Amino acid sequence: MKKLYPKQQETADKAVKILRAKKIVYMACEVRTGKTPMSLDVARQYGAKKVLFLTKKKAVSDVKENLRDFGYDAHFAIDIVNDESMHKITPENGYLMDYDVVIHDEHHRFKAFPKPGALTKKYKERFGHLPQIWLSGTPHPESWSDVFNQFWVSNFSPFGEPNFYKWAAAGYVNKYQKKLGYATVTKYERGVKELILPVILPYMVQLTQKELGYVAEINENILHVDMKPNTYALCNWLKKDRVIEGQHETILADTAVKLQQKLHQMYSGTILFEPREEDGKMIQNYKIIDDTKAQFIKEHFRGQKKAIFYQFTAELEMLKLVFGDDLTTDLDEFNKTDKDFAVQIVSGREGITLRSAEVLIYMNIDFSAVSYWQSRDRLTTKERQYNEVFWIFSRGGIEDSIYKTVGKKKSYTSNVFKKEFLKKYTGA
Repeated sequence: MKKLYPKQQETADKAVKILRAKKIVYMACEVRTGKTPMSLDVARQYGAKKVLFLTKKKAVSDVKENLRDFGYDAHFAIDIVNDESMHKITPENGYLMDYDVVIHDEHHRFKAFPKPGALTKKYKERFGHLPQIWLSGTPHPESWSDVFNQFWVSNFSPFGEPNFYKWAAAGYVNKYQKKLGYATVTKYERGVKELILPVILPYMVQLTQKELGYVAEINENILHVDMKPNTYALCNWLKKDRVIEGQHETILADTAVKLQQKLHQMYSGTILFEPREEDGKMIQNYKIIDDTKAQFIKEHFRGQKKAIFYQFTAELEMLKLVFGDDLTTDLDEFNKTDKDFAVQIVSGREGITLRSAEVLIYMNIDFSAVSYWQSRDRLTTKERQYNEVFWIFSRGGIEDSIYKTVGKKKSYTSNVFKKEFLKKYTGA
């Protein structure tokens, strides 16, 4: 049976003391430091008999594995549910109910402001009265304003304000006005760290890879491929005319945002057409226009066990066509067989480990800096601290520009697109 490393045990011991005193503990520990087994140990020490573990669907199997490997299943009953299925937690569906503690994985999912998302509100409604253990390697990934709604979901929040707007008005945010077109809007992303941090710090425990005794070394490789001539022709046509009309389908890029999105798809070999009406129903089709990247991955990494990140649904379809039965989207099957694994970047960037893979390959790249920094460390374990990561970019495509931006911990916005890519290649 596995046991926590001494530093992990020390972190769990600190966390349970905070949980007992404040009914909230935020385990703000770096990726690959073992947040899942530590949180389960906190629940054990807390004396919980019924535990709810909310996570992402792709991470459910990892939680079950930790539960078995560390023997925590002998200490309490547990329901492991993905966030999106929160509404199904009812006695009629066979769930335990009357939980002693809730563990919420990747808690920064509740960071949206000023208004909380539907899932955030549902979580507060269902579990706000319960003791809670929150897990995240990035508690405020883009702004200190990310913090409020994450704590708002608990009735034991240290912030007394009933909503984000009142919290901002209390001085926790430096609000400012910005013109967007003809309108002027209030912006709230400038949270005041000096005021926020002292309030939340007593609720937090932290653990870094360095403190645990390792720092992952990630060797990133960019491999450029030449897409088919027709792909480049379509991209250039769209840059010039902003619309391509087919017999049944249309590619429309009448704004910079749409052009950014369409080129992002096309340079990796797929396209999502404009919605259209057919037989009284609105439909939106996609098409695989170029399988160069998938073919390159299959041939270049032949013989190596691969985990492949893709961005769009059509890219997964492309991978399935090229790899056939040698590809799976099931993490358990990947760990138990010689099959390669495909996972969408946002779905796979958090909560799962891809330790069975020899190499991590990106078929495309996400606009989010959070996706970049979290997903590339999915191979790391304490026993494995050197990882090979490969980015497959189309030569002359948009991906290099995105990579340059997210590597600086900035998301790839339409303003960056116009400045870094569009002007360079079109003079616009």
